[in-house]
Amino acid sequence: MNKSEARAEIERLRQELHEHNYRYYVLAQPVISDAEFDRMMAELRRLEELYPEFSSPDSPTQRVGGQPLSEFKTVEHRTPMLSLDNTYSYDDLKRFDERVRKSISSPTYLVQHKIDGVAVSLHYRDGRLVLGATRGDGLRGDDITPTLKTIGSTPLRLRQERPGFQEFEVRGEVYLPRKEFARLNAEREEEGLPVFVNPRNAAAGTLKLLDPGEVRRRGLQCFVHTVPVSPSSEFEQDSETLTRPRDLGFRVAPQGGPLSRTEAAVAYCEAWL
Repeated sequence: MNKSEARAEIERLRQELHEHNYRYYVLAQPVISDAEFDRMMAELRRLEELYPEFSSPDSPTQRVGGQPLSEFKTVEHRTPMLSLDNTYSYDDLKRFDERVRKSISSPTYLVQHKIDGVAVSLHYRDGRLVLGATRGDGLRGDDITPTLKTIGSTPLRLRQERPGFQEFEVRGEVYLPRKEFARLNAEREEEGLPVFVNPRNAAAGTLKLLDPGEVRRRGLQCFVHTVPVSPSSEFEQDSETLTRPRDLGFRVAPQGGPLSRTEAAVAYCEAWL
């Protein structure tokens, strides 16, 4: 195999592995066995070691986690990452709607599932993940890009090229699935370590680890729920904008809408309860 052939084979394996990651983590519809996936990954790793000049930060082999970090750098959010207000009362929701209608005569609502995790921001440029950060104080957060790269449902490379998405940001929640939470606590009990109180605290503690390899072992996942700045004038509503991330390879939080009345939002919530 000459260099040209090696480069083509490396790119082919990367594309196929990215697609299999998408089918496994986003669609939950794998089309190959774990053993076949591991074989392809091993072949890609072998070729990248033989031809280091073709290395790329968005290669699937980079998910395994690099060297432990000495510290997290601080980054500023272009748009503040604000926390959500909350309520446990449908009466509060109706009063909120009354206030909204004083400014907007016919509002529509997008109802999304709130994933109980840790808020993160993901920045992409030319189809590649270039920055991942925590919310922090809303204005500044920690750069945890190497950590987020270990999460299988976080695309390292977008599946498609779309106008307006050459440089954009999505926001979401990193969380620990209940099955992984149970596994992790069982291991900690065996080792005589304190167990985590709940999956949300476990996810938050995991993101603070400086060792990406250990983060990957814990099995975090990610849902995205917001595109803070619309990448194209063709999108007038969040529900329209959020159709694109799913096509690009993200897991988008389950949602309902747009809904024209709060009664529909209440019905959606009650159905899920």
